[in-house]
Amino acid sequence: MGVRRRFLTPETGPKATCTRHLYERRGKIDRFTIISGCSGGGKSTLLEELARRGFSVIKEPGRRIVAAELAGDGKALPWIDAHAFLREAIALSLEDLERASALPGRVFFDRGLLDAASGLGEITGEPVLRQFAGQWRFNTKVFLTPPWPEIYQQDAERQHGLDAAIEEYERLLRDYPALGYDVVELPKVSVTARADFVLGHLGHLRNAFTAAPSSFGRA
Repeated sequence: MGVRRRFLTPETGPKATCTRHLYERRGKIDRFTIISGCSGGGKSTLLEELARRGFSVIKEPGRRIVAAELAGDGKALPWIDAHAFLREAIALSLEDLERASALPGRVFFDRGLLDAASGLGEITGEPVLRQFAGQWRFNTKVFLTPPWPEIYQQDAERQHGLDAAIEEYERLLRDYPALGYDVVELPKVSVTARADFVLGHLGHLRNAFTAAPSSFGRA
């Protein structure tokens, strides 16, 4: 059975163990950058490229949970119990944030806490997104992969169809700006060009383009 974590709200979560962790938990962390968006749009491939260039990357919590549940007899799968799955994703995201606080430099997150909180709030009506958004503040630029039907594929860990992926994307397009984030849509270009695009926006590359080009390629 998959590992069960106690679901932590901002009010009941563990106290930070040092001043830096307390500051980062309750403050704005410019070096923590979210890459999210439409499922199957090349997000994970982009993060692999950023990791290859030496940046720290936190893998998608949802994928890790699904893989663990499929390997055992757990039931916290999004197509079986979405509530349990999203609560697991929030708990794992909080663990990831604790570990990421000890990492130097910029850290890229493949989805993470706010994505999971957005999903849970959508299906329960609970104000969890606002609660966690007040607890953790990321870089103001959030990069979203748009729907990309030409490369979308289902697999054992991604069993939902493109329509459901687009619904999630539209929800994130609504929720991130509502929290004060500047959404930057990623262009449909090669993974190398996408990585340059992200790093250019963040000031890591002086000559990288920061406007979506017209060329179309596989992520």
